[in-house]
Amino acid sequence: MTTNDRDRKAVALSYREGHYAPQVVAKGYGVTAEAIIACAREAGVYVHQSPELVRQLIQVDIDSCIPADLYRAVAELLAWLYWLEHAEGD
Repeated sequence: MTTNDRDRKAVALSYREGHYAPQVVAKGYGVTAEAIIACAREAGVYVHQSPELVRQLIQVDIDSCIPADLYRAVAELLAWLYWLEHAEGD
């Protein structure tokens, strides 16, 4: 999940084992963005703020895999989230 507070956009990503890349599963502006963020927080999903990444991901169609040029940025974000989740368990 990434957000940009200035423009209030949100994009939710999901990665499922067996898929070659994460997919955009929700995205929106304004009230829709707020609802995506609220749902994520309620579910205990980390909300990461990255205006540049959101700007690029908001252009991806829902249920589409992220483009190859964003693999590295998203992989770094997922690695960071993995680290956070496992650091909390310690």
